[in-house]
Formats: sequence, structure tokens, C-alpha cells
Amino acid sequence: MTQKVLKVGSSAAVTIPKEALVDLQWKIGDRVTVEKDTKRGGLVILPVRKGKIDAEVLDWTDNFIKKYRPALEALANKK
Repeated sequence: MTQKVLKVGSSAAVTIPKEALVDLQWKIGDRVTVEKDTKRGGLVILPVRKGKIDAEVLDWTDNFIKKYRPALEALANKK
């Protein structure tokens, strides 16, 4: 299937045909990773596996714990 690269703000997008979404069991709003395939000169789009934690979430969590450690420890020690 041939698709056109579209301009979306300062980025670009390629639409995924409905038939492909159905076959892959993907839904609007599902998260995917996009990786360069330098050997083939293209992109690989894969679903984010459930249970796999995103690096951004890990960074946010780490910063939250560092900022609020005393309060979190006080809550953990409450009976």
C-alpha cells in the first residue's frame, strides 16, 4: 500500500489504512514506537507492549521521589 507523507505542524505524518489497523488490532490512541531501519532505509512501527514502562514515565517518577522523599517516607511509617 502506498501512502503520502503529510505535513502536521512542524512534523510529518503517514496515515494507517483502516484495514491495517483492523488486521493489527490497533486502535486510535494506541501508543507505538517508531524506529529507523538504516539497513532498509525506512521506519519500523511497533506497538508499545503493555507493561513496558516508558522512559519519560521513569524519569518523572524518579524526580517525584527525589522531591518528595521525606513526605513519602513519613507516610510509609504512619500506622
